[in-house]
Amino acid sequence: MKNMKKYLMEFAGTFFLVLAIGLSGNPLAIGLVLMAMVYIGGHVSGAHYNPAVTLAVWLKGKLESRKIAGYMTSQILGAFAAALMVHLITAKTFMPVPGISVLKIHALLIEILFTFVLALVVLTVATSKKFENNYVYGLAIGLTLSAIIYAGADISGAAYNPAVAIGTIITSNAISGTTLSNLWIYLLGPFIGGAFAAVFFNHLNK
Repeated sequence: MKNMKKYLMEFAGTFFLVLAIGLSGNPLAIGLVLMAMVYIGGHVSGAHYNPAVTLAVWLKGKLESRKIAGYMTSQILGAFAAALMVHLITAKTFMPVPGISVLKIHALLIEILFTFVLALVVLTVATSKKFENNYVYGLAIGLTLSAIIYAGADISGAAYNPAVAIGTIITSNAISGTTLSNLWIYLLGPFIGGAFAAVFFNHLNK
């Protein structure tokens, strides 16, 4: 039952994050919604809402291996539900895409680098003993997401989250016939970035 509460929170948090992406597309609005959901769910599940963050938290040793599948599945299902809700409300689909004339390797690099930043912030302010019982962790995480969306949207499409990519790209393909060819960028890039963040954090905090 305790784990189910965690998974439900991960579903809900990811749902509202993706809903904000689909309905507004505004980096500040997206970051503020994430901030709100982090404050709501931080004490329940850790408020990952992102498989790359879950990977980083697990590599740091702050998540049991048996919970990884439940976390990631909940996040992906939340993203699918939000993508479908956006279509229901707007009759449109949406998904991250690299900018016009942007090389895929450059989009991949942006996804790696800025997911690294996002995951490193989460590890620092939400899991580090040096920041225990702080009240700024949600603000820091939300504003970080806003900043990296502003910085990278024109290059990579600024997903930084495999659940966002899977939910929106597959839904868009199923409904609108859009391509799946860029999905690998938004899986490989964030997972590499999240893993590097954990390795970097652990090295700095030995």
